[in-house]
Amino acid sequence: MLRWLIVVLLALIIFSGLQPWLQKLGFGRLPGDFRFRLFGREWFIPITSTLLLSMLAAAVARWL
Repeated sequence: MLRWLIVVLLALIIFSGLQPWLQKLGFGRLPGDFRFRLFGREWFIPITSTLLLSMLAAAVARWL
């Protein structure tokens, strides 16, 4: 369980770092990607983009 939590945390950190580059490709603006402002800070929850990227990663892993 702890291993999956670490993997999810690392994936979110990587996704946050690649966010400007991925937005040029259209990720982060898909239906189901939530962006809202709370307490003076902008929050971004990329649910659909994360699912799409994980399906892509699973397809690549299965292909290799």
